[in-house]
Amino acid sequence: TFRQLEYFVAVGELGSIALAAEKVNVSSPSISSAISQLETELGLPLFVRQRAQGLSLTSAGRQLHEQARNVLSEAGRLRDMAGDISGQVRGPLSVGCLVSFAQVVLPSLRRQYLDAYPEVRFSQTERDQTEIFSALRRAEIDLALTYDLNLPADMNFEPLMRLPPFVMVGQDHAFAGRPSVGIAELAGLPMVLLDLPHSSDYFLSFFNDRTARPRIAERTRDIAVMRGLVANGFGYAFANMRPLDNAGPDGKPLHFIALTGDIPALTMGLLMSGNARNASVVRSFVDFAKERIGQDADHAPRLSQARSTDRA
Repeated sequence: TFRQLEYFVAVGELGSIALAAEKVNVSSPSISSAISQLETELGLPLFVRQRAQGLSLTSAGRQLHEQARNVLSEAGRLRDMAGDISGQVRGPLSVGCLVSFAQVVLPSLRRQYLDAYPEVRFSQTERDQTEIFSALRRAEIDLALTYDLNLPADMNFEPLMRLPPFVMVGQDHAFAGRPSVGIAELAGLPMVLLDLPHSSDYFLSFFNDRTARPRIAERTRDIAVMRGLVANGFGYAFANMRPLDNAGPDGKPLHFIALTGDIPALTMGLLMSGNARNASVVRSFVDFAKERIGQDADHAPRLSQARSTDRA
C-alpha cells in the first residue's frame, strides 16, 4: 500500500523507526508492523537491524527505496494534476521571500491563504535577491515575494505595492524630530548599510552627486541587526518596508523620516518563471496576494513611509 511505502521511505531516510514515527506522526509499532508486512509481501529483507545503531538499508532495500520514492512522488503528482483539471486548489506550493521584509509580510499572508485553501501544502524560505533568482531557476521555489531590483528578463513580475524609501534614525539623532530630509544633508553622517546583494547598490545609488557621498559606519546583512544599530545611535539607515512598531529589537525608539528629492521607489511583487501560472495553486496564490496586499495598499504610508507624528 502507499502507506507501507511511505513508512518504508521514512525509515530508509532517517535510519530509525522512532524518528520515522515522529516524522509521519504514527506510533513506532505501526511503522515496525508495516515494514514487516512489506518485507513479507516483497519476499526480501529491506533493512539490517543493528542494536544501538538503528536500521540500514540492504542492497535490495536501497534499490527498492529509490523506486518507492518515485512511486510516492508520481502518486502525489497524479493527485495534484487531478486538482488542476477539476479546478481544486491543492498540492505543494513553495514560496520564497526577500529576507529584508519576510517577517513583516509572509507569515500573515501565509496564514490567511491556508485558511482559504487548506489542502495546499505550503513551504516557505527566506533568501536575498540573488538567491531568489537562483532558486527560481533551479525550481526550488515556485514563486517569490521580492522587490523589482535588477529582475531577470526571463522571469515574470506581478506588482503588488509601491514602497518609497525612507530614513530610519534613533531617538537621540539630530534628525529625529524632522518630517523630511534630503540626501545632501545625510552626506558625511554615519550610515548603517543593509549589505545584501542588489539592496546595497540600490541604497548607495541615492548618492549620485559627487558632493554627496555616504559614510558607511556599519554593515550588516540582517534587517533586525540594522534596526538595533540605528536605535542605539550607530547611524541612520535606509529602508522601504517599515516595521510594525516604532522600535528596534531591544525596544529602543526609532523615528522614520521621509526622503525628499528624486529618489527611486521600489515595488514589491511576485516573481516567477514564465510557465509558473500554469499550476492552479500558483495562480490562486498570485490572485490571493494581489487581493490581500492590494487591500493593504491604502495603508502603505503606515508601513513604508515616514510620518511626522511618529511617537517615540
